[in-house]
Amino acid sequence: MTPPADHRSSALRSVARRATLGRSLGLLRSFPLEQSDPDAFYSGLARDTVELVADLWEGVSGVQPADRPRGRLPGLTVLDVGGGPGYFSDAYAAEGARYVSVEPDVGEMSAAGLDQSGSVRGSGMSLPIRTDAVDVCISSNVAEHVPEPWTMAEEMCRVTRPGGLVVVSYTLWYGPFGGHEMGLTHYLGGERARRMYERRHGRSPKNYYGESLFEVGCAEGLEWARTTSSGELVAAFPRYHPRWAWWLVRAPLIREVLVSNLVLVLRAR
Repeated sequence: MTPPADHRSSALRSVARRATLGRSLGLLRSFPLEQSDPDAFYSGLARDTVELVADLWEGVSGVQPADRPRGRLPGLTVLDVGGGPGYFSDAYAAEGARYVSVEPDVGEMSAAGLDQSGSVRGSGMSLPIRTDAVDVCISSNVAEHVPEPWTMAEEMCRVTRPGGLVVVSYTLWYGPFGGHEMGLTHYLGGERARRMYERRHGRSPKNYYGESLFEVGCAEGLEWARTTSSGELVAAFPRYHPRWAWWLVRAPLIREVLVSNLVLVLRAR
């Protein structure tokens, strides 16, 4: 399928119409529920993520929105790297997609007690998927949890067919949510933040700095996306911001703090 000549602007337009202040505030209110009420948090995030993927697919592939009784992603194979316990499966199925997830942690795969098929145990840095096997490959808030995020990103491009969609969305370390459950103490340093959490709660944080949580920034993600030979960068924007704040991605230094979560969108080569 041949994308339009202006696929970059087309992909952005398809997402920008949903990037409203109301959406941003709704997502912000749900963030504190991640550990206290994961069903509510992840169900809402799943719906928002699938809408994002569908918007980007329409923009990048050149498929025009139309009456689609089979959904907006009919017949497409979607690989979710770090898909977790399965909250996203039903949301993708509702849009007609065949959903497959890769998750290295067996405990995480079964954490929610959800009945799901098509889940594969494996590392994002060495995906157990053949080359050019999927139409869409996405990782949502995963790159900050692996020691070699751009190795994972290259693997995502490898398994995606030429012309397919690759979406890498991740939390920036110096943004307000970079420390995850450790709060803003990560600005004092990852090791110190971990020790402070352990003293306060009497247990280790879920995201253990240096083992399952790493420092990853905005500039390095943009550099990888612009220089990789595995894909063509078509869009980069803050995932949870309204459209009028997307300019932050172009502002050195302050983007590391204010972008919070960066989305990199590529067409696989």
